[in-house]
Amino acid sequence: MKKIFFILFAFFAFAKVNAQVLDPVKWTIAIEKKSETNYILTFNAVIEKDWHMYSQFTPDGGPLPLELVFKDQKGNYNLIGKVKESKTTKAFNDVFGVDEIFFHDKAQIQQEITLTNPKATSIQTELSYQVCKEVCINQEKKFTFKIPKTESTVAVATPVEVAKKDTTKADTASTFTVVAKEVAPAEKTENKVAEQPKPKAEIGLWSIFFIAFFSGFAALLTPCVFPMIPMTVSFFTKQSKNKAAGIRNAIIYGISIILIYVLLGILVTWIFGADALNALSTNVWFNLLFFILLVVFAVSFLGAFEIMLPNSWANKVDSQADKGGIIGILFMALALAIVSFSCTGPIVGTLLVDAASKGGIAPIIGMFGFSLALALPFMLFAMFPGWLHSLPKSGGWLNTVKVVLGFLELALAFKFLSNADLVLQLHLLEREVFLVIWIAIFGVLAFYLFGKITLPHDSPMSHISVGRLSLGLLVLSFTIYLIPGLWGAPLKLISAFPPPMEYSESPLGLGNLNSGNTSTAALPEGAVLGPNQIPVFNDYDKGLAYAKTINKPIMLDFTGHACVNCRKMENNVWSTENVLPILKNDVVVISLYVDDKRPLPKSEQFISKSTGAEIETIGDKWTDFMISKYNTNTQPLYVLTDLQGNNLNQKQSTISYVSVEEYEAWLKEGISKFKK
Repeated sequence: MKKIFFILFAFFAFAKVNAQVLDPVKWTIAIEKKSETNYILTFNAVIEKDWHMYSQFTPDGGPLPLELVFKDQKGNYNLIGKVKESKTTKAFNDVFGVDEIFFHDKAQIQQEITLTNPKATSIQTELSYQVCKEVCINQEKKFTFKIPKTESTVAVATPVEVAKKDTTKADTASTFTVVAKEVAPAEKTENKVAEQPKPKAEIGLWSIFFIAFFSGFAALLTPCVFPMIPMTVSFFTKQSKNKAAGIRNAIIYGISIILIYVLLGILVTWIFGADALNALSTNVWFNLLFFILLVVFAVSFLGAFEIMLPNSWANKVDSQADKGGIIGILFMALALAIVSFSCTGPIVGTLLVDAASKGGIAPIIGMFGFSLALALPFMLFAMFPGWLHSLPKSGGWLNTVKVVLGFLELALAFKFLSNADLVLQLHLLEREVFLVIWIAIFGVLAFYLFGKITLPHDSPMSHISVGRLSLGLLVLSFTIYLIPGLWGAPLKLISAFPPPMEYSESPLGLGNLNSGNTSTAALPEGAVLGPNQIPVFNDYDKGLAYAKTINKPIMLDFTGHACVNCRKMENNVWSTENVLPILKNDVVVISLYVDDKRPLPKSEQFISKSTGAEIETIGDKWTDFMISKYNTNTQPLYVLTDLQGNNLNQKQSTISYVSVEEYEAWLKEGISKFKK
């Protein structure tokens, strides 16, 4: 009995989700007069339980970020600073490979403005955002702020029955205006929000620490740092009056190294702000600049030139180190940082930008991990001087470490160039080109490790060490692993680095060797190659016309470019051996992207009869189709229809984010009904 009750409850709960237009975020707005010309506009959101709304700082390539647009600014008002947000949460999204930044339960958005036109009476805004649970909804709402005339007023939101535009998934037609209301000063202070979002980055701090620690260990093995270990430890042990004093001085030296690099992390966080580089890291020009910097660092590591700080700096610091005492030891640590900059600078620079892009205290944690790896050997060898005899002698292997780091920096540089290319959609660095570049880089590195290629600072070699041979074999294996990617292999080990499969010259792989029964040449007119090499139509009329010619049922796929669960369904359900043949052979798939922002021709734009929304983009068109036909605004949404547009499934006409078994059974039921 309990099981039957549970099944009925689950069914009606699901039916409820799919039988109505959802609006899980409720908004109110307020305007506060700060001075004669300045006002603070506030948007307050209450988010339903288990739903989350994405922040404006969510990186490119992931879910849709919140966007606030101010209308008719020119000549009327100017924005002061950037849009401010209340606290957010950060979590890694393994589907898109980026950090999501989102609100849950509630959110507050604020923007300060200054009036330039005294006759202005209102401010028009548009707020677009994405909110997700098991399904995702993209919404756009309009708000009108009435400018109060008295200094002690704050306007609060009241709903007015006016047509509202929802360009992606229009919901109940309404907009908001504001009316003035007297409030006490204490009430005004409740609208204050943080200057910038402060995502909870604690989840990733341990990973940042360990990456930084191993980066510091790599820097330790470079020719700029490694030879200084025995020299520095010997100095402390000889100059100290006893062993205990030598150990104490070496520990102070190690702590000084840590302090210098941690202060550098604090400085970066203070100058740029806890999260400024998080937004910057998704910027096209930043990615291009960092690509150039990494190429310069790589060329330096390969031996073309050395990046060095002015010698005068090192000389001045070194003279201070001669004074002795704790101050002298501190300056000795600073001298190490300056002298070793040509080796550590590129590593520190890469690490700082990567850590700073995570936001919060990540740069400080990163510098702590890096400096700890540098400082530990000096402290440990001072405590146990006999260990110095076990250290390998300085030699050509140190330069080998530096060269290997150079190749890694060069490979990483193209990831940043790829980011810029993806955002601009230039298709200059598509998947095949990216993989060819990486194959070339790691292939040359393998030849270098095997001694077939030498660089300017390399020492003559009579033989190859076991360690170098092992590393060479590892790099060669990785290079060979990359090659099948040109023919469509997924390359899951590096899935976060190259462009996605669909961003390529040939989505099927070079030569279409893994295409099975599908090739780009065999695609129907108007179709494109979709997920898992399934032919799909992105236009309903073209897909319907083709379905009529081959007499197959239609599967409508209401989806979005930034829909997380849509990608999960495609990756985990569509790709299975039970479902994939059905989608390829037994139905015509029509994928309609509700977040397609391309404008419709003026002649095709209209006002929705269902919602009163202005239908201006392709995404608007498919959203209105979904709402008017199926009375829902959630994705993913799948519908099986016959050639007249009638639903084929009786028990469950539409389906969403479900298991492989449920999805397969639903497909087979509809197809069976079509064939009768």
